[in-house]
Amino acid sequence: MAFRTLLLSLPALALAVPSLRQRAPPSQENKVIIQLFEWTWDSIASECTDFIGPAGYGFVQVSPPAEHISGDQWWTDYQPVSYNIASKRGTRDQFSSMVSACHDAGVSVIADTILNHMAGTESGTGTGGSSFTHYNYPDIYTTDDFHHCGLTSGDDIVDYTSREQVQTCELVNLADLATDTEYVRGRLAEYINDLLSLDVDGLRLDAAKHIATDDIADILGRIDGSPYISQEVIYGGGEPVQPSEYVQNGNVQEFRYTSTLQSAFGNGDISGLQDLENNGWVSGSDANVFVANHDTERGGSSLNYKSASNTYTTATIFSLAHPYGTPTILSSYEFSNSDDGAPNSGAGTCSGAGGENGWLCQHRWTAVAGMVGFRNEVGDAELTNWQSPQGSQIAFERDGAGFVAINNSDSDWEGTFTTSLADGTYCDVITGASSDGSCSGDSYTVSGGSFSATVASRSAVAIHVGATA
Repeated sequence: MAFRTLLLSLPALALAVPSLRQRAPPSQENKVIIQLFEWTWDSIASECTDFIGPAGYGFVQVSPPAEHISGDQWWTDYQPVSYNIASKRGTRDQFSSMVSACHDAGVSVIADTILNHMAGTESGTGTGGSSFTHYNYPDIYTTDDFHHCGLTSGDDIVDYTSREQVQTCELVNLADLATDTEYVRGRLAEYINDLLSLDVDGLRLDAAKHIATDDIADILGRIDGSPYISQEVIYGGGEPVQPSEYVQNGNVQEFRYTSTLQSAFGNGDISGLQDLENNGWVSGSDANVFVANHDTERGGSSLNYKSASNTYTTATIFSLAHPYGTPTILSSYEFSNSDDGAPNSGAGTCSGAGGENGWLCQHRWTAVAGMVGFRNEVGDAELTNWQSPQGSQIAFERDGAGFVAINNSDSDWEGTFTTSLADGTYCDVITGASSDGSCSGDSYTVSGGSFSATVASRSAVAIHVGATA
């Protein structure tokens, strides 16, 4: 959810309702999602062409395209005032051109989409010139189109054990849409259909926990086509609203995965990460997962680029190697204050395997880009040959297609690893790539069902059948 640094919790009741939308990215081979946080449409178009497509990313998730309140802070993008495509990121024409450019590069586009609320600001003029007040958005909504829960303390949620408050009160003063009404459902479907008319391929539904799952189902039942759906539903222990309620609509973002990786890699012991399907989470086929997103990296509820001992990178390697969930890779920028907006006027700039002008460009980091190729190559192959000589060291195979060893300790790990990979020389995609039969980084030779390697401290080795020498 995107509103300052507040990160809300939530839970779920399993509903036996058939899926309305796609629960995983469409049947294209490349399914890794990259979240280009706060990039302009023009810079996304260029990056799709120059790097994202050639690197094998399947989807790019972009910031909300709707007109929003003015301001430099990142969270202004998450306070819409109209459904015109007129945000800080660019115009409707620029958005349309970006989608086309990404499609030409073989990359599908997911739009961050806000169905739960409008702005929290009392009045003002939006990025496209629309004037508004808190519950009046000309030609869209009036005060009767919003929930007014009327608590003695105001309209904000104060009790997360109350389903009614979570789904009808306001999230930090953000005007809460009455998604249980016919008019609001129809208007939201109209907005989604407009995005789909611009060839958007998927939607991330911001603050989905704060909308009843059947309201979302009704809205999605009115739209054209079957876009990929990922819903932000943050788990909270003991709360009445649970992530499992939302799998009827599409993927659910599994925040317990994010916090588990933060704890495991941060505390050193990663040996318990083998089986993630039996933790009481949503199933891997229904989960959209990430090491960090724009909220968690600011709110302290995940690892981030500032985390010690390279844990952010090694956790990302794990996320792309392990079969649980559809992974999203955050690509963002340096920040010193949790409110900091994008650098360089939002124009994302990368160079080589890194960023420029305050941008981090994590999606270009050698290990991350290499593991995208690993993920694409291993596909749905089963996890086999799990090896963990101690809590801080794990290795496993994706049956016959790839092998990874991750060392979360402060000393090197010299090991001989059992694998069913065919005999041959493989390029380590953590340190380089394979091109014209040679490796730009390290290489390892599999012979007779094993290979030996020294895995550097706080690092990893990863090989796969698509990168050989």
